[in-house]
Amino acid sequence: MGKGQELYKKAKTLIPGGTMLLSKRPEMFLPEGWPSYYSKAKGCRVWDLDGREYIDCSIMGIGTNTLGYGREEVDEAVRKVITDGNMSTFNCPEEVELAERLIGMDAPWAEMARFARTGGEINAITVRIARAATGKDKIAICGYHGWHDWYLSVNLGENDALAGHLLPGLDTAGVPRGLRGSTIPFHYNDFEELLDIVNKNDIAAIKMEVCRNNGPENDFLQKIRQLCDERHIILIFDECTSGFRETFGGLHKKYGVTPDMAIYSKTMGNGYAISAVVGKRWIMEAANGKTFISSTFWTERIGPTAALAALDVMEKEKSWEKITAIGLENKRRWQELADRHGLRINQWGIPALAGYTFVSPNALAYKTYITQEMLKKGYLAGNSMYACICHTPEVLDGYFHELDKLFATIREFEDGRDVMKELEGPVCHSGFARLN
Repeated sequence: MGKGQELYKKAKTLIPGGTMLLSKRPEMFLPEGWPSYYSKAKGCRVWDLDGREYIDCSIMGIGTNTLGYGREEVDEAVRKVITDGNMSTFNCPEEVELAERLIGMDAPWAEMARFARTGGEINAITVRIARAATGKDKIAICGYHGWHDWYLSVNLGENDALAGHLLPGLDTAGVPRGLRGSTIPFHYNDFEELLDIVNKNDIAAIKMEVCRNNGPENDFLQKIRQLCDERHIILIFDECTSGFRETFGGLHKKYGVTPDMAIYSKTMGNGYAISAVVGKRWIMEAANGKTFISSTFWTERIGPTAALAALDVMEKEKSWEKITAIGLENKRRWQELADRHGLRINQWGIPALAGYTFVSPNALAYKTYITQEMLKKGYLAGNSMYACICHTPEVLDGYFHELDKLFATIREFEDGRDVMKELEGPVCHSGFARLN
C-alpha cells in the first residue's frame, strides 16, 4: 500500500465521502489499489505520491484538460496574474474580454454572458435567470446538470427519476420537499414524452445536453427548437462537458440548432476553474434587477485569464479536431480488439469522451481487472478515455498493446476462468454508494 492509499484511508475519517468529487473516488476505479493523489501532472502523465509515473488514458482530470496537463501558454498567463495580483477591489478586465470572445463565438444569437467558476453553479445560475426572465418555475431537463437543489429535486418523486440521467440511488436528503415537481425529466430522443410534459405544465425552460451517449434521431433537436419557439419556452443547452470537443464552442454547432442560452465549463480553462453562460439579451438582463446572483470569487482573475489563453491555444491547435480524431481511432481499435477475441462490447459517448462496456454479467469485474493490470504497466485506464492532444500515436500504441493482452484474458474469463480470483481487491463501484 502506497502513500496515496494510506492518505485516502485518513481522508475518509476527515472528509465525508473522502473527496469533493464523486467521480474521483478511488472506489470508482480500483478500490484499495488506486493511487488516489498526485504530486505532479504534465501532458498526459501523472505522478503519484510515491513518485511513480503513469500515462493517463483515463478521464484526464474529469475531462478538463484537452490540451494536456500543464499547457505552458495557459500556465504562463496564470503565472503573470499571480505576479501582478489575482484579486483587488477593482474588477479584472479579462472578464470583459472573455465575454466578448464567447459572445462573438456564438453570434448572432448570443448577446450577453455571465461567469462563475464551476459547472454546477453555472447550471444553477442559468436556471435562476431563465425562471426570472419568464416568471415561470418549472424546468424540463434531460441529462446531468450538477448537484444543486433545483436538479436533485427530480428525485423527490415516487421513483428514482434521475437514474437514467445521472447515477442510480442519488438521495435527496437536505433538498426541500417543496421543490417536488418543479423540475421534470424527459428521456433523450423521446420527443412525445417531452411534448406531453409541455402540454401538462407551464414550462419556463427546456434544459438539456445536446448529445447523450448516442446522437439525436428523427430531428429531435430541431423539433425541440420549434416547440420552444411556439410555446415561448427558453431552450438551454448544457455544454459544460461537450463544449470545445467536436467544435470550437458548443456541440450544437454540429447539429445546426441554436439555443437561447448555452453553458460552458470543463475544458474551457484547461484545468483552471471557469464557467460561463451566454444567452440572448432579453433573457440575460434578468440577472440584473429581477434576481440576485453575486459572489466574491467569481471576480478573481485566474479563471478568465486561463480561459482566454486556453481558447487561443485551442484555435491555434484546432484541438477539437485532434481529440475527435483520437477518439474515433480509439473506438475503432476497441472494437477491433473485441472482435479479435470474440468479445461483445457496447460503445458510447462522443469520440473525445468515448468508452465501452463489456456485454457480460461480469462487466464491472472486467473493468476493475483492466484498471488493476494496466496500473501495473504504468497506465491509468478503465473502460473509457477522455482524449487530449497529448495522446500521441506512440502513447496509444503502447496502451492498446497492453490492452490486447487483457482482452485475451477476459476471453478466458468468459470461457470459465474465474475473474474474481484474479482481483486483488473489491470490484469497482458502478455509481453512488456510501463510503463512511
